[in-house]
Amino acid sequence: MAKIQLNGKKVSIRSNISIYDLLVRYKLNNKKVAIEHNGKIIQKVRYKKRLLKNNDKIEIVHFIGGG
Repeated sequence: MAKIQLNGKKVSIRSNISIYDLLVRYKLNNKKVAIEHNGKIIQKVRYKKRLLKNNDKIEIVHFIGGG
């Protein structure tokens, strides 16, 4: 198990899961979010390759349409 900070909250995850796996776990559409990993924006094509480890900081921003 690893502990990460997700949008300011401490959460426990399996060790070495990818950002993509994290999105699946929280049922988030990867086309409608932007991800910051340890202070750097991650390109969507790298979500499956970027593995998370203990003490990582993840910020997820949702895009919402409106009028």
